[in-house]
Amino acid sequence: MTRKPGSMYRYVRGQATTRKEYMGGIPASRIAQFDMGNRTGKFPIQISLIANEKCQLRHNSLEAARISANRALEKAAGTTNYRLVIRVFPHIVLRENKQATGAGADRISQGMRSSYGKNVSTAARVNAKQIVMTVDTQKQFFRQAKAALRKAGMKLSTPCSINIEKGAGLVQ
Repeated sequence: MTRKPGSMYRYVRGQATTRKEYMGGIPASRIAQFDMGNRTGKFPIQISLIANEKCQLRHNSLEAARISANRALEKAAGTTNYRLVIRVFPHIVLRENKQATGAGADRISQGMRSSYGKNVSTAARVNAKQIVMTVDTQKQFFRQAKAALRKAGMKLSTPCSINIEKGAGLVQ
């Protein structure tokens, strides 16, 4: 079956399903790394991508945001001049009542019988004004880091803002 649009899972509805030890068949998270760049360096500037609304961010959209930000930062600053950290973890299990389509689907499909759904994905539940990812960098790469976070925000289903957490006096 095709993947459903992210808008189906964006809004927080109902109770979170998180106990993976009682469920089987949960798809693995697509996020390859949560901490990239120079992990041991000390940087004077920290910039954060903040979610403006309460929502759920699917693991594949978080991975797309991570890839776009990391690629932009690697090209602009090199691997030793930044640190990118994903600050949310997709631990909410999303379920879907799959329906059969096509010829003879009315005989095969069970409709809404036992429609709790099957595990299809995982998501991170994010509150309003919560930090999604942060970038630590040097003063000369501030603009590139801000542009990388803006690109990453385009991949997420919620409107995002960029905030300077540390070193605001250095960039003014």
